[in-house]
Amino acid sequence: MSQQLKTMGVVGAGGAGFPTYVKASARVDTYLANGAECEPLVHKDVELMQQYPGEIASGMARMMELTGATCGKFGVKEKNARAVEALRPHLASRSIELLLMGDFYPAGDEYELVYLATGRLIPPAGLPLQVGCAVNNVETLYNVERAMQGQPVVDKFLTVAGLVKRPSSFWVPIGTSFREVLARAGGTSTDDFALMISGVMMGKICFDLDEVVTKTTGALIALPRDHSLIRRETTSNEAQRRIGKSACDQCSYCTEMCPRYLLGYEIQPHKVMRSLGFNKTGAELWNPWAELCCSCGLCTLYACPEDLYPREACEDAKSDMRAANYKFKQEAPVRVHPMKEGRRVPLKLLRRRLKLEAYESEAPFDPAPTKPARVRIKLSQHVGQPARPVVSPGQRVERGQRIATVTETELGVDLHASIAGHVSSITSDFVEIGAENA
Repeated sequence: MSQQLKTMGVVGAGGAGFPTYVKASARVDTYLANGAECEPLVHKDVELMQQYPGEIASGMARMMELTGATCGKFGVKEKNARAVEALRPHLASRSIELLLMGDFYPAGDEYELVYLATGRLIPPAGLPLQVGCAVNNVETLYNVERAMQGQPVVDKFLTVAGLVKRPSSFWVPIGTSFREVLARAGGTSTDDFALMISGVMMGKICFDLDEVVTKTTGALIALPRDHSLIRRETTSNEAQRRIGKSACDQCSYCTEMCPRYLLGYEIQPHKVMRSLGFNKTGAELWNPWAELCCSCGLCTLYACPEDLYPREACEDAKSDMRAANYKFKQEAPVRVHPMKEGRRVPLKLLRRRLKLEAYESEAPFDPAPTKPARVRIKLSQHVGQPARPVVSPGQRVERGQRIATVTETELGVDLHASIAGHVSSITSDFVEIGAENA
């Protein structure tokens, strides 16, 4: 059954795109569904849970069966009452427990979710599997159920928010351009905007409307180009380091508010920031304090009173350590900080800090189909090996037809046509398909 997930192209829909068949092959005692959804302005998982509770619960039950899990817990925020009530009967009939969560960030971090659900602490730099748990996003579980019914992953569920005329959540064929996705939401209210892809906290900035949706795209958030978040994202790495070197006063708020630090992991961004002031020696001594950073962004976007860039400094440090082939190992036992509960960051305060309150709104489900003129399906949109095309230019393909594959032994999944039409182009990066009636 796990091989079916590979051939149907199921990967993690809420993160890096790790192939789901690998988790399905593991043995755990506890399976966790992640419906926390804590990125500001993003509401797609809430809409999914309201619209498809049966399919999501069934997908979770299948993963529990595959992994041998005897305990299932479904994490969802208590404030999302409609989603909770939609899920409740489907979970109860499968003996899956509802885990009601507070409205804080980052509730969806798997280290946080595993601890909240089980009281277990994942080893430093480890995986949930090491403490007998597996975690999947709710859209992934929906795709699991579809895959077991022979339906490949060809669509992605998105929230489109910010400066769009109709903030909403809807399905789009994988490979659809951002330009067509924005048009589907009524277009933007201004031409002077930038996009944050999948979230303002952990997402990436984009100015190219010809970029396309992949299996891991969670949201398109349009913000004014002069918004503080956009200005920060466009600040050069050199400028970030120069500003940090001159302005960091070592207050340590970045460390004291770090969710992983509060769980007991040796991540100390303020010490990494300190290393920016070193010239010829010493910087490498502080790099290890960045190793366990999860890049949630709280240190940079919420905690720092100087509006500096501790997350980015940690990411640079991790890159330096990889280049030096150095791996930090935490020796001290993981112990939860006594102030952990008191330092949770409510979403309301986070939105206010980020100056996003004006853009917060519901993003209701829109069931109308999205019909792009063409799709560009990337061959590498998941962890592992890129898929290799098995179609040719000019060939006609049906929606759901396999267009690229990996071998049985390679880490990766197959890819499928998201629309019916003709293959117009194949490169080392993508397969492009033009719609029949475009």
